[in-house]
Amino acid sequence: MLCVSTFHDQPLVMPCKYRSILERVLMVEQILSEFLLKKEELREVMRRMQQEMERGLRLETHNEASVKMLPTYVRSTPEGSVGDFLALDLGGTNFRVMLVKVGEDEEKGWKVETKHHMYSIPQDAMTGTAEMLFDYIAECISDFLDKHQIKHKKLPLGFTFSFPVRHEDLDKGILLNWTKGFKASGAEGNNVVGLLRDAIKRRGDFEMDVVAMVNDTVATMISCYYEDRSCEVGMIVGTGCNACYMEEMRTVELVEGEEGRMCVNTEWGAFGANGELEEFRLEYDRVVDETSLNPGQQLYEKLISGKYMGELVRLVLLKLVNENLLFNGEASDLLKTRGSFETRFVSQIESDSGDRKQTFNILSTLGVLPSELDCDIVRLACERVSTRAAHMCGAGLAGVINRMRERRSQEALKITVGVDGSVYKLHPRFQERFHKIVRELTPNCDITFIQSEEGSGRGAALISAVACKMAACMLSH
Repeated sequence: MLCVSTFHDQPLVMPCKYRSILERVLMVEQILSEFLLKKEELREVMRRMQQEMERGLRLETHNEASVKMLPTYVRSTPEGSVGDFLALDLGGTNFRVMLVKVGEDEEKGWKVETKHHMYSIPQDAMTGTAEMLFDYIAECISDFLDKHQIKHKKLPLGFTFSFPVRHEDLDKGILLNWTKGFKASGAEGNNVVGLLRDAIKRRGDFEMDVVAMVNDTVATMISCYYEDRSCEVGMIVGTGCNACYMEEMRTVELVEGEEGRMCVNTEWGAFGANGELEEFRLEYDRVVDETSLNPGQQLYEKLISGKYMGELVRLVLLKLVNENLLFNGEASDLLKTRGSFETRFVSQIESDSGDRKQTFNILSTLGVLPSELDCDIVRLACERVSTRAAHMCGAGLAGVINRMRERRSQEALKITVGVDGSVYKLHPRFQERFHKIVRELTPNCDITFIQSEEGSGRGAALISAVACKMAACMLSH
């Protein structure tokens, strides 16, 4: 049987089954088109981000601002001392302990050697009490020191702690609120370094000198700074999403002093808390938010980060199933289960070759038997969700970099951005899409992106080295 259709006013004859495939594809395209953002919309996101950044920096508007712009007390990057440092890295479901040897090479540059061990944080430690969480961290440190037979040494320790903190100094910071699935009670409103020192004291089997606590974005920026002295921005796109940069001291109203620059942790994941993202949030974003541990919070992060990307795709696939456009209108029980579609599946599906083998295997493990067209539709859904994430993230970074250029009254700005995080590192196309949109939105800037290796831990150790040098200077004076 043949059907007659028209194309450019010319009759087009094709088999009916092809027309139904074409209609199906067009309907899928229509549903997924919501994820496409125009350049003007991205410029608007950028403008609003800059507005909230300004509000976060000012004393009179800081409390209401969604982007908190927290001073880190990491100032214009000085040189540090050499020696052995311990670095801790807590920012997601894994906790890392590192031994970092900081030395000098022949050219008086930095030479950094690291040994590390990864520990998985049990769910009850993440969502129990602060005492349970920090006792577990102290237990991991003890185990690491035993493994490397260095329990007798009292080492300076740098702590990368990737949650919103109001710093009072380099080694003192109050946890404002948990994010990324953590809920340990009794930590919010308390000094994080104090909680760690108390846990170490309770164990009593080793001593540590906690000299610095930094956010993972700051640690990444510092780590990359020692590779490229133009690095003045740090960014993470992984379980969470955040950025820091070197801001002019005269505009950081929360800290006294006018001279030089200080690293500011934007905590931009919370952007949107004042309604700035409402017209960009789709039905899937609202479901992800409502079913999360922190409804109404971290709305910008929920559009971008690895913690939510897989779940967004799952909700899109369910919508397509309900519209009878995917899997013959039937979803498996597993596909209907929250969290079953992991973010790594998005990367694997977008990495798939023409044979669709990986896509087929992933969907099979989720209990569906897809056709070739089903596989292609799932890939398109993944591409739309991850591309929107890259573009949204790019609009935020463009806002930061354009602000830096304007505040420095420079015609053109040459800058390096240090980046870390699983989405940035492991997704096959995220970097390319993200770099492209950032450059399009920052016409007067020459931007280099460098990927941080061992960023969080190494950066924390380097900041500890700097802190030790500063402490030594103060003692000698």
